[in-house]
Amino acid sequence: MTEHIFPPDYARIKMVQSFAELLATPFTDGVNALCWARTLTGDFAEIVTAVGESEGIANLDEETLQSLTLSEVGKAARDVVLADLRLLRAHGLAPAVDCIANYPRDDDPAGVATDVYSFHADSAPVAAETYLCTYSGACSEGLRNEQAVRRIDVPETRAQLLALYGGEEGGAFDVFLREHCYDLHYAPVAGARPYSFGVGHLWRIAIAHPDCPVPPCIHRAQAEARCPCCPRCGCGT
Repeated sequence: MTEHIFPPDYARIKMVQSFAELLATPFTDGVNALCWARTLTGDFAEIVTAVGESEGIANLDEETLQSLTLSEVGKAARDVVLADLRLLRAHGLAPAVDCIANYPRDDDPAGVATDVYSFHADSAPVAAETYLCTYSGACSEGLRNEQAVRRIDVPETRAQLLALYGGEEGGAFDVFLREHCYDLHYAPVAGARPYSFGVGHLWRIAIAHPDCPVPPCIHRAQAEARCPCCPRCGCGT
């Protein structure tokens, strides 16, 4: 069960007061998630309704957003989304707005899902970050690093993966785990307390890469559907 947003006892989250501060604040002293909390105006659910029923993920580019027939409150919401897109692009980022009915599910033969509904860390071979915002619907949720264990470090899970690999422990098995992103997925420990990213707030979170000075932010998508989510910047699993 997701608890309230911004757990006050969790030092890895830092609140910022502006986009400029969100962009410029370094990940230091263990902080791996920055949040610019916002109260947005407009009816973002109206955008979802205007897009219509769909399966999977529908990308909403500016032309598509501008073509939607909306009321005044729907137009206000669209203006917010477009302003965010332009702000991020102006700073060299590559955002995307998606209306998500559902993400692909991972039917893994070892029973270890590596889809975005599993708690995971994004990754990249070079320095990168992920920016996230949910405008409507089920928002992302995070898991404290201290309340998570890598699934490959759970003995039963590791045994399943070793059987799937069909070999022995060692460097080649470690490569197999990385190639399939098994090393990026986490299980909550007993008593873990996930937290909500909330609706309308713009987040910048640390990912796993060799030069990152802090642990990656562990997060997942919630299973409920139909939310326009922007931006997806950075590199994800």
